[in-house]
Amino acid sequence: MAGEGGDGGGGSGGGARDVDALEGVRSIVLKPSESLDEGRLTRIAGADFNDAGLGLSGLLASLASTGFQASNLGDAIDVVNQMLEWRLSHEKPREDCDEAELDPTYRESVKCKIFLGFTSNLVSSGIRDVVRFLVQHHMVDVIVTTAGGIEEDLIKCLAPTYRGDFSLPGTLLRSKGLNRIGNLLVPNDNYCKFENWIMPFFDQMLQEQSTENVWTPSKVIARLGKEINDESSYLYWAYRINEWGSHSCNPKEDRDHRSWWSDSGAQPDEAVSWGKIKGSAKPVKVHCDATIAFPLLVAATFTRKLHGAKQTY
Repeated sequence: MAGEGGDGGGGSGGGARDVDALEGVRSIVLKPSESLDEGRLTRIAGADFNDAGLGLSGLLASLASTGFQASNLGDAIDVVNQMLEWRLSHEKPREDCDEAELDPTYRESVKCKIFLGFTSNLVSSGIRDVVRFLVQHHMVDVIVTTAGGIEEDLIKCLAPTYRGDFSLPGTLLRSKGLNRIGNLLVPNDNYCKFENWIMPFFDQMLQEQSTENVWTPSKVIARLGKEINDESSYLYWAYRINEWGSHSCNPKEDRDHRSWWSDSGAQPDEAVSWGKIKGSAKPVKVHCDATIAFPLLVAATFTRKLHGAKQTY
């Protein structure tokens, strides 16, 4: 009986400990919420497809409140629109600015200088046409791209790229003289046409260098844009604008993810450490395939700015 009584006492103590443990779990899991400033917070809600008049503009407007990467894309749209609307006149004049900088007309004329960076694979895709639209209408000030981003633009003026499939085997394609970029197919003949087109210009430019021109990368690019003389080329329109950036936050291709080429690797905060982005800026990084996100961003920003009230979607 003593043994049983001892066991009973131990059981009772164990029960008390179980209750204490349960209360501890409850205090963590069911911890009372702190009050939220609901007036400054966005409530999550998606697009209302019951609204027959929603349209693309309504869908784009709903992104910021959708959550996950849609909200990041919505934030990016907001930042780009702020860039498009910004004028120096919106800022308080610096104490050390000169008299010319104080002139209201001058301050109203100073806008954001917009850099656009991309890698060659996006030029291989239909994003090339979105880039061409932006450059054609003077919506970006400086282009930053890779050598392949220049080459692919010129190649597509000479011969088309085709849609294939991500799963097409490389050995089979090699036997047919085809190159695969993701789910795009580029015949070897395209590169041959490009070489046949560009070499005479390089020979001519070499002759000019010995007598009149000192070729810089930006001058070479402008010359190629002039010589291709094709309105489908963003290089052609960039030549007519004639302003190029030599470097910026370098674009990098990242093929390690199934969301092909959507991530340049580093977080924006790393660029802050290099002084490429101001600490006071609001950088936004969108983890999404650029062939999906970029056309949507352009539709909600640059396109709306260009077409204004004429936009019907």
